[in-house]
Amino acid sequence: MTWLASLMCGRNPEGEDIMSTAFESIKQGLQEAIAHAKGDARGVRVHLPRTIDVKAVRVKVGMTQERFAARFGFSMATLRHWERGDRTPRGPALVLLKVIERNPQAVIEALV
Repeated sequence: MTWLASLMCGRNPEGEDIMSTAFESIKQGLQEAIAHAKGDARGVRVHLPRTIDVKAVRVKVGMTQERFAARFGFSMATLRHWERGDRTPRGPALVLLKVIERNPQAVIEALV
């Protein structure tokens, strides 16, 4: 049986049922997640993004809080929370801050 024919029959090239294989993989992942949530760290690899010192980034680019927030599109309240450590930047904000940290001029030029 060809590879395409096996997939059309619901089997992978090794002849295993695709749905069963997918289910087992998902089941194993969920069991590992539950074990990790309960404190069992055996065999678990956790990836944590590097934290960023927002105030140090702002000082590095030589801007006041007001100018930094306005230039890069952050609210003053959010910037203050980040700098005090009350909150942590996440998602797109974290990515933008990391790019500003490495190459502030590129971001400034892109926003002009």
